Amino acid sequence: MPESIETRASWVAAALTLGILSISYGSPLLIVVGLKPMTDAMATDRSVLALAGSLVWVGTGFGGIPMGWLADRIGIRAIVTLGTVMMACGLALSTLGSVWALYVGHGVLIGVIGNGAIYAPLLIYVSRWFDRRRGAAIALISSGQYIAGVVWPEVFEHGIARFGWQATMLAYAAVVIVVIPPFLFFLRQPPAPLASGGAIGAAQRRPTVLGLRPNVAQAAICIAAFCCCIPMSIPSSHLVAFCSDVGISPEQGAGMLSVLLGCAFISRQFWGALADRIGGLRTVLLGSLCQAVAIGSFLLTKNEYGLFAISAAFGLGFSGIIPSYSVAIRDLFPSSEASWRIPAVLFTGMSGMAVGSWFGGVLFDHYGSYAAAFATGVLFNLLNLAIVGFLVSRLPRRGQSADAVGMLRPAG
Repeated sequence: MPESIETRASWVAAALTLGILSISYGSPLLIVVGLKPMTDAMATDRSVLALAGSLVWVGTGFGGIPMGWLADRIGIRAIVTLGTVMMACGLALSTLGSVWALYVGHGVLIGVIGNGAIYAPLLIYVSRWFDRRRGAAIALISSGQYIAGVVWPEVFEHGIARFGWQATMLAYAAVVIVVIPPFLFFLRQPPAPLASGGAIGAAQRRPTVLGLRPNVAQAAICIAAFCCCIPMSIPSSHLVAFCSDVGISPEQGAGMLSVLLGCAFISRQFWGALADRIGGLRTVLLGSLCQAVAIGSFLLTKNEYGLFAISAAFGLGFSGIIPSYSVAIRDLFPSSEASWRIPAVLFTGMSGMAVGSWFGGVLFDHYGSYAAAFATGVLFNLLNLAIVGFLVSRLPRRGQSADAVGMLRPAG
């Protein structure tokens, strides 16, 4: 019997997925880069545009739950094709210039049916190709978000400055519909798990997880994900506008966003390898601690060089958190439950991204600066650390069996 399901085909599947996500994750960045010119063109408040960007995140998370279930029934190629077409339609609808079209286009078409049918199903798909280096593989494919962050902001900034935001959005829709489908021809069915593979105790009935009922443990992880994604989203969604407010050019702001996401891409590989060594939950704790320090540092300077350094540090810190939540779910729960447990965590996390992005705009509109938004991010980050710290304290120590602390055992 083979000792692992991992083969060269596993990494081919991961590489194809990385390519798809590097294209699809440009969609939330259009509003980030175009926040100020779109606000001026539509004669509305910044929070209105920030809410449209937020709806992409919450829609992606919410859509991932039914789309993950549907992908198990109609196949990964069909579900990603659906998401690609709907994303392009959502971008086209958003160019009409009205607030309702922007919300429906971004929240429903780009979010729920678009990225919702792409990100979660592909993450589950790739997780089933790996058992030994799952953390590294999930970190790699999730880095598609940061490849998009390195490539697309500069492209969007130049496009918006020269052709306007509507033409840029339509051009990006054409890229999505032309570039993604060829990747799908090479996606194969993942291998069946080994009899001894999957989460510890996958064959046991009604286990406890970390000494808690499984759904209680799941709920705690979901709440932690929501809390950590609020501070995560504030710099990611408002950095370009924040730079403009403190006298830094939009071009430099877009470059700063690329630095942030580029550093996130580089460090995410480290966090993925670390998750394979120490587990998903411990990696979440360390990443969240780094994020808390970095988000607080945005309160300390408005200097261009200082902000470049803080943006790089923020990218290095936060990048491993979301993939590590997915690794934690696969560590603690059976593979057969991944199709709904992973999307549930992604939904709550992306809801936190949505709330943070929108609330950052609300606080700016009220106070005229982003100081209150960054301070709010610090508070939510501390709450996340408390929850994750509690869960980590219930993990078995090195050399101690999982059953000794009730990590996963038959419920009484």
